[in-house]
Amino acid sequence: MKLKAIDRKKFRVRNKAKKVSSPDRFRLSISRSSKNISAQIIDDVKNVTLLSSSSIDKEIRDMNKVNKTDVSKIVAENLAKKALVKKITKIYFDRSVYKYHGRVKAFAETLRKNGMEF
Repeated sequence: MKLKAIDRKKFRVRNKAKKVSSPDRFRLSISRSSKNISAQIIDDVKNVTLLSSSSIDKEIRDMNKVNKTDVSKIVAENLAKKALVKKITKIYFDRSVYKYHGRVKAFAETLRKNGMEF
C-alpha cells in the first residue's frame, strides 16, 4: 500500500520523537484545524495520554472571541499550567504534519515562556 505524502511526513516526524523518547520525557502532540487547536501530552512508554487541552474546552470557548493565534497561546498556557501541576517540564514537541510557523510556532513559544523544556 502506497502512503500519501502527508502520511509519510506524519510518520517521519512522529517516529523521530518516539525513537528518542524516554521514561522521563513525554511527547506533546499538536493538532489544529481551520478553527480550533488541541494538544496532548502522551507517555509513549505506557501508551497513555497524560494531559490534554483544546480550544473547544468550556473555559477557553467562553472567552471573548480573539484571533486564532491568541487562542493557541491561551491553550498553550492552559496546558503548561496543567503540566506544571503534575511536575512535567521536559517534553518532545511533535508538530505532526504542520510547519513550525504561525499558530504552531506561537503555541511552542508560549509553552517555553511558561516553563516547558523541549
